[in-house]
Amino acid sequence: MHRIARRPGTGGRVWRALLTSAAALLVLTTGASAPATAAVRVPDGVIAGVAVFDRQTGTFTEQLDSSAKFRSASVVKLLIALDYLLGRAPAYSVPAADRARLEPMLRGSDDAAANHYWSANGGSGIVRRMIDEVGLTDTDPPPAGQEGFWGYTALSARDTVRIYRYLLETAPAPVREFVMGNLRQSTRCATDGYDQHFGIAGAFDRPWAVKQGWAGSSFPAGTCTTGASSAGTSSAASGRSPASDAPALDLTRPALHSTGTVGSGDRTIVAVLTLHPVGTSYGKAYTDIGRLTRSLNVPGGTPPAGTWFGTWSDHVNVRRDPSTGNPPITQLPAGVEVLVGCQRKGQAVSVPPYNNDWWAYLPQYGGYISNIYVSSPENKLPNVPECSGS
Repeated sequence: MHRIARRPGTGGRVWRALLTSAAALLVLTTGASAPATAAVRVPDGVIAGVAVFDRQTGTFTEQLDSSAKFRSASVVKLLIALDYLLGRAPAYSVPAADRARLEPMLRGSDDAAANHYWSANGGSGIVRRMIDEVGLTDTDPPPAGQEGFWGYTALSARDTVRIYRYLLETAPAPVREFVMGNLRQSTRCATDGYDQHFGIAGAFDRPWAVKQGWAGSSFPAGTCTTGASSAGTSSAASGRSPASDAPALDLTRPALHSTGTVGSGDRTIVAVLTLHPVGTSYGKAYTDIGRLTRSLNVPGGTPPAGTWFGTWSDHVNVRRDPSTGNPPITQLPAGVEVLVGCQRKGQAVSVPPYNNDWWAYLPQYGGYISNIYVSSPENKLPNVPECSGS
């Protein structure tokens, strides 16, 4: 039986939730934290909710439609994990069997684990408990008739900030360390084979901690790992089924969300929730949320060194060295924008009528792609240095 109504060591839960809500409302409404949206660049056709909160100054540096509700996709896994861990009071110990589920759920966005806890711990009841516990104002359980779809939980950017503030400032230390520790170990390849290091993870150098979300019928199978597990990718789990008649929440457009913290000491909380036109490819959505995130004022965040370029073709292999002799490290989402750190000559690659022996080093992947797949008219990329050493 799942118990959370009474937890040793968490007395005054309702009072704390009221204080959290009041403090959040004060931050959202006082002149000291007036939204600064001029810098936010939203790509054409994208609907976005953005909130960037600097914990050092206690102010928002960016807000754009921060109260707008989006279907959460996998971001709701933060609430699923938090609900489970708070229910483990007072010791907050995590048995090995649960650790084996929760760690992949937080690091690799594993859907099978979310299915398990959603079913075992009361589904929509998880969301209702966390609304009360954290003091959320824009969050709702999945719509009537869609209660089994945890990805249909409604969430806003400012509520996402509240979740991270709760984790960092209010949650018991073992809960905070478990959740944030796993988010810092986010894997590039999710368990369903999608490359999940878009948004925050691409826009800033570490340290960061992220929980991402994605859902869309136009997104093809993930190509991030060869033979990637497809466990937990059923529509019943992730909210990729046809939309219901509920008009309050957009269940149709592809969703891509990037949430987490950036900078030393988790200085800044970033929440970027986006919807994309129907039919948008994963690579296009990945690129658009990356451009949006890079436009934000994020105190403590350091942009990575390099130059961004578009790519073309499907299943472009990332190699450990500039040749096709070794198995690929991973494959890029089709048409995604990539950061190029340097370039060097290597094995010639032919895609008639083109031939190219230059290779681009992608520091965020730790490998190379042939320049033939980079969107540039020249074999050698302009304004990109040659790689030093062998």
